[in-house]
Amino acid sequence: MTNSDLHLPAEGRVARRQRRNRDALVAAARDIMTEKGVEAATMLEIAERADVGAGTVYNYFKSKDDLAIAVLEALMYDLGLRIQEVTDTFDDPAQVYAYGIRTVLDTATSDVRWAQMLNRSEVIADAMFRMMGPFAIRDLRLASQAGRFEVSNAELVWRLTTHALIGASLAITTGQLPASASDQIIVRLLCMTGIGANAAVELASRPRPSLKPEGRG
Repeated sequence: MTNSDLHLPAEGRVARRQRRNRDALVAAARDIMTEKGVEAATMLEIAERADVGAGTVYNYFKSKDDLAIAVLEALMYDLGLRIQEVTDTFDDPAQVYAYGIRTVLDTATSDVRWAQMLNRSEVIADAMFRMMGPFAIRDLRLASQAGRFEVSNAELVWRLTTHALIGASLAITTGQLPASASDQIIVRLLCMTGIGANAAVELASRPRPSLKPEGRG
């Protein structure tokens, strides 16, 4: 056994401890930010809830803003899974995508944990592209393969859509656009798929089943 081999278990334990600490901090921040909002949450109470030292949190996150973004990334992925659970029952692949982007818009404009981070639009749009992209890009491709959409570059459409969703959500939450503009926003975004205006209106107006409650996984 070499000296390098002797060090492997210790490195593994350190990595596991670091992952546990980070996961605990994100989970604690998620709970506290859910209870009282992003602005009212403090790094000290997050560290205490996670059962780590007050200074340890800064080993993983430079600021509360960075931690809030990590929470939002977890929320985005969780939302993607919850959307998938509902849309797995749909027969029309175009409806799957339409339901997904409408749910994202509704969540971003109603959930305080999203709304308070929308001013970081470029960062949040990038997080959405990464965390929800596996779902949305797949749905765009499936709808195109079924002849419902005409999308040759699903990644590009999703990239543009994430920025449009965040920009529209920020405009709604700051009062620059009325909440009633949501339907028109979704229709315009659906038109980016090549489906056509009339079909987009019909698609956006379909009934939307409710999501199951948010998980903590």
